[in-house]
Amino acid sequence: MAAWAERLAGVRGVLLDISGVLYDSGSGGGTAIAGSVEAVARLKRSPLKVRFCTNESQKSRRELVGLLQRLGFDISEEEVTAPAPATCQILKERGLRPHLLVHDGVRSEFDDINMSNPNCVVIADAGESFSYENMNRAFQVLMELENPVLISLGKGRYYKETSGLMLDVGGYMKALEYACGIEAEVVGKPSPEFFKSALQAIGVEAHQAIMIGDDIVGDVGGAQQCGMRALQVRTGKFRPGDEHHPKVKADGYVNNLAEAVDLLLQHTDK
Repeated sequence: MAAWAERLAGVRGVLLDISGVLYDSGSGGGTAIAGSVEAVARLKRSPLKVRFCTNESQKSRRELVGLLQRLGFDISEEEVTAPAPATCQILKERGLRPHLLVHDGVRSEFDDINMSNPNCVVIADAGESFSYENMNRAFQVLMELENPVLISLGKGRYYKETSGLMLDVGGYMKALEYACGIEAEVVGKPSPEFFKSALQAIGVEAHQAIMIGDDIVGDVGGAQQCGMRALQVRTGKFRPGDEHHPKVKADGYVNNLAEAVDLLLQHTDK
């Protein structure tokens, strides 16, 4: 008990991953992870500031929030930090016109973006659209540019659906990096800017915040590099080997979000 009190001392804000922590996606939209709906409700009734942080790039933020609401979660679009809206802001600020290699479900996020005569490529978890033809077209666009820019909505290796583990955008991003001899700009976890924007939204400093996620590298490692603490849940994409990762060690491992919230509410005000 004393160890948890020390690890959680001074926490004022909580960043929550969504997929694998709140719910597992899949057919019919997916299913809420046991205890997670009430865990979120308890957090929001507490004095702690809460922000939802996701690398979801197969659904628009509106669609994702609608799904979570149907599953019973108390959540609004304004409470979610997601990579597609952040990417659109970057594109506008830098005058970039993207060639999109993304899932149809997230294309609506780019409706206000000029895509004529592309001068960059934006890649996301495109699912079935990751064909050779589409990957090769993205490769060709990049190779035709004098200063190629590749922006990736996350760099996850895999994620979990109700049917099992699914290959994520990271492998495809790495393929384009290798083929084109370039380095992608990552918008989303584990990008420090992504975490900083989430913290800014709730007005909490990094040392006062804790991240709860299922990804040992993207969630835990990314948050810790920003000066935050991080817990890993044993749901979603968690694998037993994560607790012995050679480079990243979470500040604590918990069975699920409900257990994490129990600990937070017991110790953060002490």
